[in-house]
Amino acid sequence: MSFTIPTLLTLLRIALIPVLVIVFYVPADWSNVAAVTIFILAGLTDWLDGWIARRFGMMSTFGAFLDPVADKLMVGVALIIIVQAHPEVLLALSSAVIIGREITISALREWMASLGEAARVKVAWTGKIKTILQMVAIGFLLYGESLGWLPVLDIGRILLVLAAVLTVVSMISYLHSAWPAIRQKR
Repeated sequence: MSFTIPTLLTLLRIALIPVLVIVFYVPADWSNVAAVTIFILAGLTDWLDGWIARRFGMMSTFGAFLDPVADKLMVGVALIIIVQAHPEVLLALSSAVIIGREITISALREWMASLGEAARVKVAWTGKIKTILQMVAIGFLLYGESLGWLPVLDIGRILLVLAAVLTVVSMISYLHSAWPAIRQKR
């Protein structure tokens, strides 16, 4: 197997996960800014690896597998450290819903693919909006301090709850799409 530029960018995103954790816990004034910067950098590598893969025909089955895994690992770890830093029921519940949905839908996609029904579980618009809200919420929550009059942490909380609600809506949409295959006796 050869490593393409998109695959290397995806591997970089995975390598940034422990860096994010370490930087988040560094007892320095700059650590929250650095943590958000790392998270944004990871998001940019996600966009860039997809763009390069499509633009230059560097798509691979390994890259298609690894890219969503890297995304889910980064989001899951970021949510875990956020909940540890802000142990609140609403943040913990929203994070559990988001992480649980990712595991459930990943398993559903794998199962549907094994049945030859992968086309039934395509990304819906609710999933895309959920992802945007989730990423912005995580950035705000990683920063965690007010910027002047802007209550960053409170905005992050609200956005994460909204992302969790859309997470449930998009999961229902996926399950509805897969329902005919689920109902069949196999």
